[in-house]
Amino acid sequence: MKKRIHWRFTLILLIVGFMISIQYNSIKKPTERDTRDIWAIRQELSAEKQVHSELLSEIRKLDKTIFSYHSLKDENTEEVLSQTVDNLNQQVGLTNVTGPGFVVHVKPAAESIALGNDIAGISPELLTRFVNEINRFKGIVLEIDDKRFTIMSSIRDINGITTVNGFDVSSPPFTIKIISPSIADSEKLYNFLSASSIHDDFYLDDLVLVVDKPENAISIKGYPEKIENRYLKELPKGE
Repeated sequence: MKKRIHWRFTLILLIVGFMISIQYNSIKKPTERDTRDIWAIRQELSAEKQVHSELLSEIRKLDKTIFSYHSLKDENTEEVLSQTVDNLNQQVGLTNVTGPGFVVHVKPAAESIALGNDIAGISPELLTRFVNEINRFKGIVLEIDDKRFTIMSSIRDINGITTVNGFDVSSPPFTIKIISPSIADSEKLYNFLSASSIHDDFYLDDLVLVVDKPENAISIKGYPEKIENRYLKELPKGE
């Protein structure tokens, strides 16, 4: 009888000890520890709030469009649909745009000219890095060497020459035009780009960036190619 009691008591102690050891290890060794400082966390929070604000803005635009469709009368149908098409054309870059912005000049470095070095064209990697750098700011319109850069555009190396939309990018000097939603946004992007380390990357390739101050009216041409419609078909009238 006493042996049975001792056996049960020993089993209970083993179970309790096992549970305590698991709890101790979970407290002593957390799965992940956030070592960022408060500034890094605030920056991430600010970025998330910006994304949230942009999503709300897009939702409001879509709600407004849906409301317009629901409140349509027969005589207004064509007008509202035409406005929708115009808005979509603007979003994909098919229309000419004039607005606040500035011009960036890509030039050969003075040292390379003085030494008589051959002026090489900008590399696709460097141009892509530049585009990614300014795309941190939303709502911008971009033109590279008179070539409209849109969501359909690509930067590629074709036979050793950097191209945008399949067209050759000129050897420096050439210009890059940037339009922002407002003059205040242009000022922010101008200050950011002026202090960016992207200048060092250009200098390593014997190139320099000269950023003009923002202006109220910069003009950019629309994307010259038409979008091919592969899926949408127009229904006959009356259907």
